[in-house]
Parts: sequence; C-alpha cells; structure tokens
Amino acid sequence: MPPTLRGFPPRIPAAGRRQRHRCGWPDLTPLRWLAGVFIALAAGIGYAASPGDAAAADSPRTIVFFGDSLTAGYGLFDPAHDAYPAVIQRKLATAGLPWRVVNAGLSGETTSGGLRRVDWTLRQPVDIFFLALGANDGLRGINPELSRRNLESIITRVRARYPQARVVLAGMQMPPELGPDYTREFSRVYPEVAAKCDTLLMPFLLEGVGGSAELNQGDRIHPNRAGHAAIAETVWKVLRPLL
Repeated sequence: MPPTLRGFPPRIPAAGRRQRHRCGWPDLTPLRWLAGVFIALAAGIGYAASPGDAAAADSPRTIVFFGDSLTAGYGLFDPAHDAYPAVIQRKLATAGLPWRVVNAGLSGETTSGGLRRVDWTLRQPVDIFFLALGANDGLRGINPELSRRNLESIITRVRARYPQARVVLAGMQMPPELGPDYTREFSRVYPEVAAKCDTLLMPFLLEGVGGSAELNQGDRIHPNRAGHAAIAETVWKVLRPLL
C-alpha cells in the first residue's frame, strides 16, 4: 500500500545501498544531507525577520487542482461556484485558513495533455498540487503504461519547480465494460505511482459519486452540483491534515 504522506527529509539509505530517484526528490547521500542541515542551521543564527518576510508569511498559500472535466465542472450551470475546487475554497474561508484555490481543470484532458501544459500551470506558486488526471485515458483505451509514465513525469516537474510542495494523487477507476484485463491494469496505476513517488493517494476521486444517478448529470459520467459537493467532502478529508 502507498504511504499516507511522506516528505522531507528523504530517507537515508542503508550503507552500500544506492538511493533511487523518486519522481523528483533530490538524490542525497547521508553526508550531503547532514551537511545541508548544518549549513541551514548556521545560516539561521542571528537572523532577524524583515517586514517583507512577515508579509510573505501572511500571504495566502496555494492549492492547484490539476485535472480534466471532472475538476473543471463540465456541465454545471456555474462551475466557478459549484465545481468541487470552488467548494473547497469556501471551506477554507469558513475555517479561516489563508489558502487560495486554483482550478486548473481542462475538459477533455488526458495525462499526455496534462504533461504538455503543466509547466504553464507551474508559473504560479504551488504549495499543494492535487493531481486528478487519467479518466479520459481510460475511456479512450490508452495504454495504462503511458498514463503511468505521464503521471510520474508531471509529479517530477512539480517537485523540480517546487521541492517543498505536497502532491496528492487522485485515483480513477474504469467501468467493467472496458474488459477485466484493462480495468485491472488501469487500477494498478495510481497506487503504484503513489508508492513510487511518495505522494499522498486519494484512492478514487468519485468515491460515493460514480454510478449514482442522483449525483450525476444525464450522461452518467459528469457529477452534478450535488455530486461535486460530495466530492468536495471526500477531498476535504484528505486535504485538511495538510493545511
């Protein structure tokens, strides 16, 4: 099973064992890592915070929801208000937490398309990157191995630009109509990527929503307003400990 949450510092490998790259984590030896700690401590001695530092500390931090039509709020009357990222933004405000939400969902997006546009999205600060792509890959029958490589590459780019950012990977599931072999192979992608890349895994973005006529639009694929509210409740339980 993938870890619930792992971050810095990276684990120090056993003697004589070479540490693997983990989707963008720095490949540090024990000596270099300890040296970095001592340098950081030494640099902090006698440091006084400036007014600019205080202002930066008070500025809102950013959650980026990077996904497809399920994130964009396809088919909703007012996606800017009703899509699940917008519901999360209201929850943050109600809780008095200084975070802002960026909805980077794009209808029709695949993991390949996400990899092509992620650098543009990363031009803004990112503290939490919520990665929710792959549904369109599955519905189009794209090779799950390609989806896996794309997800890993997106995570690598996020960490290269923002090493301290936390990445949450939202899993997807395919209907049995696509065949048992394909659905089984597809279902393995998300937990395996999460384990390899040390990300927090949300097993299924549409938990409790997928397949429900009451929570989906007429196409039985895209959640309606109530469905997005239900997704937000599940996402909130994952995000709240990180805030």
